[in-house]
Amino acid sequence: MTNQEILAQFGPREAMEYDVVVVGGGPGGLATAIRLKQLAAAKGTEISVVVLEKGSEPGAHTLSGAIMDPIALNELFPNWKELGAPLNQPVTGDIFLMTSETGATRTPNMLLPACFHNHGNYIVSLGAVVRWMAQQAENLGVEIFPGFAAAEVLYHDDGSVKGVATGNLGIGKDGEPTENFQLGMELHAKYTIFAEGSRGHLGKQLIANFKLDAGCDPQSYGIGIKELWEIDPARHTPGLVVHTAGWPLEEDTYGGSFMYHMENNQVVVGFVVGLDYKNPWLSPFEEFQRYKTHPNIRWYFEGDKGAKPAKRISYGARAITAGGLLSLPKTVFPGGALVGCDAGYLNASRIKGAHAAIKTGMLAAEAAFDALASGRQHDELTAYPEAFNESWLHTELNKARNFKQWFKKGRTVGTLMTGIEQFVLKGNIPWTIHRDKPDHVYLKPAAECRPIDYPKPDGVLTFDRLSSVFISNTNHEENQPAHLTLKDATVPVNVNLAKFAGPEGRYCPAGVYEFVPDESKGGSAQRLQINAQNCVHCKTCDIKDPTQNIVWVTPEGGGGPNYAGM
Repeated sequence: MTNQEILAQFGPREAMEYDVVVVGGGPGGLATAIRLKQLAAAKGTEISVVVLEKGSEPGAHTLSGAIMDPIALNELFPNWKELGAPLNQPVTGDIFLMTSETGATRTPNMLLPACFHNHGNYIVSLGAVVRWMAQQAENLGVEIFPGFAAAEVLYHDDGSVKGVATGNLGIGKDGEPTENFQLGMELHAKYTIFAEGSRGHLGKQLIANFKLDAGCDPQSYGIGIKELWEIDPARHTPGLVVHTAGWPLEEDTYGGSFMYHMENNQVVVGFVVGLDYKNPWLSPFEEFQRYKTHPNIRWYFEGDKGAKPAKRISYGARAITAGGLLSLPKTVFPGGALVGCDAGYLNASRIKGAHAAIKTGMLAAEAAFDALASGRQHDELTAYPEAFNESWLHTELNKARNFKQWFKKGRTVGTLMTGIEQFVLKGNIPWTIHRDKPDHVYLKPAAECRPIDYPKPDGVLTFDRLSSVFISNTNHEENQPAHLTLKDATVPVNVNLAKFAGPEGRYCPAGVYEFVPDESKGGSAQRLQINAQNCVHCKTCDIKDPTQNIVWVTPEGGGGPNYAGM
């Protein structure tokens, strides 16, 4: 049954009215809600605010490196230390390595651009920060509905955003309501703020519907893959930050690694690959596993020379919105706004987005509060982008506006020009470099590219996808429609497999897509099998699919990963 047929049979949906509905319980969404309540308290007024979070709890789906710049948190909660915010490990040192297959060259810190210096920042579990922010929000009177996925944007007759509807529950794989069926609910608001994170499902629709990206460079993305480990105390340096560029990626492929030494002998290690890569044989997941075998990296994890073997604790993956200021769409439309990575405020040169999400959430909240105070509703919050243009965040992003574009010309050119722009010119850049293509069009036919032979995982330092997904605590209700949908079911075999050698099976970091014998044709042909239960909601398939045939939609609320300590 279609959603319209379900509504015709079981509707209408229950509706709840709020001043502001926030979609997404990450740092941007929670900062929006918190700031609204702070402003209301300061004015002695009441304002109703609700946050919808598709994860089982705030922070369950939150994944980031993460080194956090506290600049925006200082503004939101000047007393965050007294309130117990989990920013416990300050950065104590930076190391940047250019790697070859067998060695590495360290860049002297005195030659590193300011964007690679992390003094004054903190190594955090962003999931823990989000859980803390959710508690602060609830203390201020914000309603938070975890396990409720916003599945549909609602519009007024004049085209302005009315609110959102949550997904129906209890729909079987065949699309029919089961005995556990529950109709979704509508949440109406005077303003609706979308803070879904990178490649937000509804944000993507809003950008297309309102043509918010008209005149902008195409958005650019990366995939970040991350593991949490406990290592031998003798090889642990609390607060140490290690970044690398180079091997195992080719010269023309954007990406690099991070290793952050947290508290309690734990390190997070991860790898980022730009989703504008060309070779369809490339697998970001396998590149990450291969990276860990580098002699300068594996030393931290090996149980040699009397060291205690390291233990892998958790795993996750998430798309990163990396286009920067030049790809930033218009962030307001009648009845709502985009904040954080739903819009694309991450600073790729610093590999940081949490501070930008918090700041833009605050700016959107301030614009919404002033509009509500003057009796407005459902119009454009133009004060939000105006305030952003005058903010320290705009200044920061403007200095880094060319970062991703230079790396399209290769690692050597990208490194050299970033050094000139950030170190020599101090961000006072007299030129602007534009991109004109989205990430998915860069993929070349498989016949034009060199296949990559990845070694088998050893189960000690390197791993396969399924064992990795297992420790991400990913779970979906099995009897529900697949939330990874195809516009045309023939395209994966006829185009993706035939022309690009089936890149779905390589760019997905969770083993969702695999080509298997098609028994309906005697096993002589292939078909695409979608293992939607494995999905960690990274959105890579929605971005990198060369024909844009895969569309990620919301599964039942509460499904997906449940990241611990990440």
